[in-house]
Amino acid sequence: MINLKINNKEIQVEAGISILKAANTLGISIPTMCYQQDNYSNHPSCMICLVKNNKTSELIPSCAVKVQEGMEIVTNDEEVINARKDALELLLSDHVGDCEAPCRLACPAYMDIPEMNRLIAKGKFTESLIKVKEEIALPLILGYICSAPCENVCRRKQIDEPVSICLLKRFVASEDIAQKSTFFPDKLADSGKKIAIIGTGPAGLSAAFYSLESGHSVTLFDKNEKAGGTLRYAQLNKELPEEILDVEINIIKQYGAEFQFNIEITKEIFENELRKNYDAIIIASGESGVSNPESFVLDFHYQKKTGLQVERRTYATSEPGVFACGNVIRTQKMAIRSVAQGKVAALSANMYLRNEKIKHEPRMFNSKFGILKQEEFVEYLKETFSGKRLEPKKGNIYEFSHEEAINEAKRCMHCDCRAKDDCKLRDYAHDYNADRRKYWPEERKLIKKYNQHESVIYEPEKCIKCGLCIEITKANNEKLGLTHIGRGFDVEINIPFNETIKDALTKTADKCVKACPTGALVFKLEIEDKELE
Repeated sequence: MINLKINNKEIQVEAGISILKAANTLGISIPTMCYQQDNYSNHPSCMICLVKNNKTSELIPSCAVKVQEGMEIVTNDEEVINARKDALELLLSDHVGDCEAPCRLACPAYMDIPEMNRLIAKGKFTESLIKVKEEIALPLILGYICSAPCENVCRRKQIDEPVSICLLKRFVASEDIAQKSTFFPDKLADSGKKIAIIGTGPAGLSAAFYSLESGHSVTLFDKNEKAGGTLRYAQLNKELPEEILDVEINIIKQYGAEFQFNIEITKEIFENELRKNYDAIIIASGESGVSNPESFVLDFHYQKKTGLQVERRTYATSEPGVFACGNVIRTQKMAIRSVAQGKVAALSANMYLRNEKIKHEPRMFNSKFGILKQEEFVEYLKETFSGKRLEPKKGNIYEFSHEEAINEAKRCMHCDCRAKDDCKLRDYAHDYNADRRKYWPEERKLIKKYNQHESVIYEPEKCIKCGLCIEITKANNEKLGLTHIGRGFDVEINIPFNETIKDALTKTADKCVKACPTGALVFKLEIEDKELE
């Protein structure tokens, strides 16, 4: 038996085991990327599992170094943390791939556009609407008036024309209504709490939707006779039919929202009724709130140009339980920004009502490489087909037919990573706050996609060269398998003898995908091949 210390904890373990396994027996977690159990050989290459031997001051890979008598191992001091971060940044310098697609990053509501497209392409219209409503409460309205910043950055635009994202969003919302079985998200258990929302424009309606989903009662107040705010009364959106506005507002009513009209919220009403009768208040009253700051008796700080001042990530005001979003804090040129802010305000109000710390959850680390190079067009078209965007045969003011929507959705090139929710490189880059550009080369590598296999696709520019797939194909007696090609910095994992990925992975594809620590080897998207040939 071997005696050693790990993080000042004494431990006795069997001889011959790794420091990593010894740490695990103490419940100490050490990050790994190139490590694989099940009797495979491990060749430390990622260096994410570094620890320090205090007796020698050496940094050593815990997955490969065996325990020795009297070792004093440290797994979490500043030197170790910085070394792991540096290792991650070196890996990222050679990693060419996006975690999230440019379209999603450009969407103010951060809607998962590629997933919406994938579901439409499969004819799963209800599932697609469910995905949309995770971030956007008013997809039908926005389908008419959104300025579509997502389409402006769509990579398909470089090749021919962007995917009709906005019209596809409108399609799934219209399809849901046409089925007469409107989708309503399951609500959390009734909290017994009441939220007052001042204003029924895009921010207020969105705040109502997500507050209801969180299990709270919601009452919206408006000075006008009907709901809609600027969408109805500012006459800024001539392309939005009034009946469409009414349809989506009615959906929020059916979901449980109460509306009170012809009520101007004065200082007295705010103090004597709303503050006393409601547990939280969301101010989404539009620009009128800025021009009439004396309406409310709050310690709001107004800025000369930007209006009401709030905490910019949570939309909490200086008054406990009061939140503000939309045009009341700053004039929004895009309705989707107000819709996005309404959701954040609702989530913040929910945290307040549940006695949780009001906080903004930072987005995950995101790898991105910029625009496509012309040589890469053919690689990205491998999973779709050539051709400009489709327009509804009846004209752009009408919805797609089922066939048109499916075919237009299939034009999406799926720029997001298939493994974005199961990628160790992304997870650790996020945890260690890695700088993806620290060692970024002046000229990046060209992206390639090997998709001849029926179920998996290989993108070598996402590979960290851990060699796990090589070990797996070797151990399972693949006739061809995968191998290291090249030497030094130019080494890559590829298929020998210029054969295809289909020839290389005849029986180990699933095992290789499951072992891959990044999105280099992944399962293909479920798209009907016959439409892509």
